[in-house]
Amino acid sequence: MSKNYNYNYAFVFYDIADQESESGKNRGTKVFKICKKYFKHHQKSIFRGNITPSSLIKFRNEIKKVIDEKLDFVSIIKLQNKAVFDEEILGTNETDSESIFL
Repeated sequence: MSKNYNYNYAFVFYDIADQESESGKNRGTKVFKICKKYFKHHQKSIFRGNITPSSLIKFRNEIKKVIDEKLDFVSIIKLQNKAVFDEEILGTNETDSESIFL
């Protein structure tokens, strides 16, 4: 039996195939805009941030409507809060990302 957790922080990684959707817009652009609505842009196709359980459900449903599940990849790493992970950055961090001090 699996436990249900209320996840309040998430990382989103995606890789979208270079094909246009039926509306003529690039799916990658659509996924980027959806991610930007819910999370802070961390780097290229990586987002992270606080999110409520209900917003996470809405986010997932919006993403599913845009992606082609046979061609695209979206990974959602869910955490109970932002204090349960450790981040180590090597190299330059050119983007204005969220700062986490643990």
